[in-house]
This record gives sequence, structure tokens and C-alpha cells, in this order.
Amino acid sequence: MTIQEAKNQQEWDSFLAQGPFRPFLQSWTMGEVYRDTNQEPIRLEVRDEGRIVAICQAILVPAKRGRHLMIPYGPVINFQLSTFNFQLTLDSLIQELTKIARAHQCSFIRMSPFLPAVAPQGAKEGWPPTGSKPSPLHLLAEYLWYLPLVQPDPWSFSFDFTSIPRPLPPREEGENATRQSNNHKHTHSPSPVERGLGGEVELQKEGPGVRSIPHTEEELLMAMRKTTRNLIRRAERDGVTVEASRDPNREIEHFIALHEETRQRHGFTPYTNTFFRSQVRRFAERGECTLYLARFQGEVAAASIHMHVFGETSYHHGASTHRLSKIPASYLLQWTAIRDALKRGDHVYNFWGIAPMQQESSEGAGLAGPAPGGHNIGKGWSVEGKPLGLPSTNRHPFAGVTLFKTGFGGSLLPLTHCMDFPLSARYYLTRAFELVRKWKRGF
Repeated sequence: MTIQEAKNQQEWDSFLAQGPFRPFLQSWTMGEVYRDTNQEPIRLEVRDEGRIVAICQAILVPAKRGRHLMIPYGPVINFQLSTFNFQLTLDSLIQELTKIARAHQCSFIRMSPFLPAVAPQGAKEGWPPTGSKPSPLHLLAEYLWYLPLVQPDPWSFSFDFTSIPRPLPPREEGENATRQSNNHKHTHSPSPVERGLGGEVELQKEGPGVRSIPHTEEELLMAMRKTTRNLIRRAERDGVTVEASRDPNREIEHFIALHEETRQRHGFTPYTNTFFRSQVRRFAERGECTLYLARFQGEVAAASIHMHVFGETSYHHGASTHRLSKIPASYLLQWTAIRDALKRGDHVYNFWGIAPMQQESSEGAGLAGPAPGGHNIGKGWSVEGKPLGLPSTNRHPFAGVTLFKTGFGGSLLPLTHCMDFPLSARYYLTRAFELVRKWKRGF
């Protein structure tokens, strides 16, 4: 097993596209976006007998609060590795990253892996990694709300890393059906992997792969909260139009203007305008980014930047004007993006972050049934102890956007918490500063 600097973009992205989770923040192109913002990408690949088994894109961040290496939704490790080899690969990467970080005079490494919180990459031992500390703040979204666009839910499968399930053959009627059912009888209660739209789906844990069936627009609409469906239809009646920009490099300025208004309204720390422009430019030229503009009476009321990379669509950035807040333009914008994702044949629509959620009851409604990790979704969910229909915006900064996103139906994917690897005493000054910031922000 060897670790080396990655040189080949095609091999890098090809490996990333094969996994159950394919975070575009670890894509080669995203590294170039960070480079455009004066944050140098450091790309490592792990090979075993010449074959890539892991990649890790770290970003050198020269922040005033502390120079550090940031690893956004990485590293990405082959999900078919055994628990032992997974741990060995991760430990080797951390050792190499530590050398690089010290050489660049970093005070810590911050890692936010895209791994399910219930079973990080199937690791039963050695988690969290030796030498790590829970980060004071999240680096990226850790409670993801997503909409499976195919059945069975592809992200639910990712909780069983020893085998990939596939649907059983169609049932036969009469005596044959009984015999077939007995031959494949489950010896355990159905897991989130084995549930889909309309109830339980029997699966067998063998075979070459998954046979996925796309959901229809009608199924997605019926899985939404009634209020969300009504607001989509109202936006259409009110004359709201949504279009994918044909000139995103020019029309990104519409988004930037709305984003600045949104930032002032909510008081969050934004990405830089250079970041937005670079992200749109570099991904749009590859056909992997869409800038959506929702207009009402000729005025841009809402805008968004959607990424569609490796079969996953991500609602990455959004903004709207408060002056037209009573016009439900954002609802129609999201529905347009979801329909476009279906047309492309994408398998997941990722809404990104929501507030931490608590379970109120076992009753739920939604597209994918119980969410990964055994949670229920829909009517049984609450935000900070309050029902989804009554979010408390003064309790958690994401409570309002949680109500908006969950209204479209879907599932919750809790990720492992961001972790830090301290490298010098300066890290603890940064940690104290961020703990204060966390308290002020209400997280």
C-alpha cells in the first residue's frame, strides 16, 4: 500500500464516481475552485497493487484564527475494504497529512468525512481516529436532508458495506408465491435499506448490483407536505417563472446581489464572491452546475446554485429577496431543479444541511420511509423538541430552512461530527475562539 500525490484527474474522479457517496467537494474540479480563492489543494491517493483504494483532497487554509488543513467531506475510502484495511488506510492518510501540515506550519487538521454517523464506513473499531478531538464547530452540514430519486434508496444501501442488496424477482401468484416468500424469508426486522415508497421491499444480500427504478414526478409530489405542494402550484398561478441560466458566468451577479441581501438579513459568514464565480465557471463549463433564476413580474425573486456531479444533485447555495417574501418563488425553483435531476437520471437530490432533529413518534410520512440509521421521517419529526410545523427560529439557526427543505419529502442522513487533530498549542487558542463563536451563533 502506497500513498502519493495524485496527478491524474480522470483516475481521481473515476474513483470518486464509483462509491456509494460521491461528495463533489472532493472532486478534482472543486480543488481548482479553492485554488482560485488562494487556498491550495493537496491531493493524496492510496494505491494497493496499483489500484486506487482511497483519495483525500485537503485544502491549505491560511485563516487568521489558525492556519490549518481542511478536509471537506473526505477522505473517500473504498467501501469494500475490510474494517482492518479501512482503519489501516485512514491511519496512513492521517500520518501523511500530519507531515504535510507540519511542513506548512499548520496548527491543526480539520476533517469532516462524509460518513454515516451510525457506522462510519462500516468501521466497528478504531473510531474515532486516534489523536482526534471533536471540533467546536461543524465545517460542513452534518444533518443532511435528501430526496432519493430512485427506488430502492441508494444512500440507505450504504449502511451495509459487506454486500450490496438488490430486489428479489417479481412475486408469483398462488402456491409458488408462498414457496418463493419462504425461500427468501427475513430473519430480522426490515431495516431502512429494505423500505421504499409504499412500504417494505424484500431484498436479497447477494448478486452483482442494484436494479434501481426511478421515481415519477407524481410520486415525488404525493410524498411532499401538502403545504409545499400548494405553494408550488400557487407560484405557478401567480406567474413565477424559473429558468436555468444560459449565461451563468454573467448572471451569477443576480445571485451574488441576492446572497448579499440574504447575508445581511440573517447575519451569517458567507463564501466570497470569488468563490461563487469560480465554482459556477469551473463546473458549468463541464456541464456539472446550473444557476437557477426565479422571476416574478420580471424581477429575480430567488436564485440558486445547484451542482450535479457523479449522479448526485446538490442544492449548494440559495438566496432570495425579502421584498418578495410572500411570493413562493423558492418552492417552484426547487421543484424545477428536482424535475431536472429526474430527467438527467440522477439518483439523489441533496438538500444539504438542516437543524438536528428529534423523533416525536413512530408515525411518519415521506418518500423513503424510515431514514438511515433507523430514524423516522415526516410527521413524527421535531426540530429542537418542537414539531416540524412549528420550528423555533430563535433556538437553532437552521430551524426555518429545515421546515422548507423537509416539506419536499425525503430522508435524514446524519454524518459523523467534524474532528480536529491538534498539532501545536496554537490550536487551543483557535478552539477557545470557536467555542465562543458557536455560543453566539446559537448552535
